[in-house]
Amino acid sequence: MKTPIADFVKEYAKSGVSRFHMPGHKGKSFLGCEKYDITEVSGADVLSNAEGIIEESEKNASLLFGTAHTYYTTEGSTAAICGMLALVKGEKSLILAARNVHKAFIHACALLDYNIEWLMSDEFSTILKCEITAKTVEEKLSSLHKKCAAVYLTSPDYLGNIQNIPEIAQVCKKYNVPLFVDNAHGAYLGFLEMSLHPIHLGAAACCDSGHKTLPVLTGGAYLHISKDAPCEFVNNARKALSLFTSTSPSYLTMQSLDLCNSYLANEFREELAECIKKLDCLKELIKKSGFSVLDSEPLKLTIDASASGYTGEELAEILRQNNAEPEFYDDKFLVLMITPQNGDRDFEILNNIFSALKPRKPKSEQSFKIGYPITKMSVREAVFAESELIAVSSSVGRICAVPTVSCPPAIPIAVSGEEITEETAALFKKYNIGKIYVVKE
Repeated sequence: MKTPIADFVKEYAKSGVSRFHMPGHKGKSFLGCEKYDITEVSGADVLSNAEGIIEESEKNASLLFGTAHTYYTTEGSTAAICGMLALVKGEKSLILAARNVHKAFIHACALLDYNIEWLMSDEFSTILKCEITAKTVEEKLSSLHKKCAAVYLTSPDYLGNIQNIPEIAQVCKKYNVPLFVDNAHGAYLGFLEMSLHPIHLGAAACCDSGHKTLPVLTGGAYLHISKDAPCEFVNNARKALSLFTSTSPSYLTMQSLDLCNSYLANEFREELAECIKKLDCLKELIKKSGFSVLDSEPLKLTIDASASGYTGEELAEILRQNNAEPEFYDDKFLVLMITPQNGDRDFEILNNIFSALKPRKPKSEQSFKIGYPITKMSVREAVFAESELIAVSSSVGRICAVPTVSCPPAIPIAVSGEEITEETAALFKKYNIGKIYVVKE
């Protein structure tokens, strides 16, 4: 498969042209990549109005992902989420969303002035997971007295859980409501032997963070539009993205997206299958060692540390002592993200760590039951209201201004406009958040 962006930049770098344009480094080496770091020079195309090499590369990606069109962004799934939600902005101002959204979704709703009604799981005891059934979606859609712009899910979530996209998509189709999916952690899912990619399972649109599971530079992401989506989605997607993205996209990141197309078209499927095979063997070894390994999407290794007598922090520290760094950990979970770019040495390190570790008596856990939130004002009103930073211990009864949560996992405990309850205050403390922004009284 051709790589038009990378090929163009390579030739430009070789040409020796005097650069009387941005960036200011003029191609001179400080980090080592500067000669390939360009701007919208003649022939380089323009991401916000792609008609040349960028459009050609996006069409290659569209063929690989099986979409009506795949759009690039160099600002991560954050930008893709905003663009995706803007596709349905109009007289409809309500989004149904599973509660475990990334804070980028909240920011997008504030900017677009959407109201949110939450789809909640009966077992919603952690902010990281919110399993939704088709029945839940049907009940919610059938009871609405307002027009619904879209149903929005996160799948896979941070722990690796995948929602039942096919069944939920059928319900959305019945009610003529598009299904949008934050698939940031699952860019690779369409290249499994049996695709688990949301676009292939019925989503109208979804975002993928290429940089999370594919060999793409940080910030490289996709907005995918399904072949079954309304035609105006394709017509308006680039304009929607440009509302939220820089006019100076990273050509380094675009080159990595472009080069990734060639990798996906050639050796990736075989390497992915081999990686999953090795990871499955590792998971079995860890289970046999007595540790609790959660079911998850194929490239995640999620360990319930507390069920194995540890905290996630303790396991993370053990990894660091062995020159390994995890993706995420808290008091309960340890999450590792694996890709085909993890070599045999990486697998050997994990094998050695868990072969030597012995499980302990399961830790008793403080029970958290997250109730349905109490909304006091719209997301937009709260985000743009005058706010103040106060101690969590003084926050009960106040209204959340902006989500306070680190990345990872970037999943809000309290959402803008919601009243902070004893439950949410306890969760803030659990995640070591001492201060939060609340609407000023």
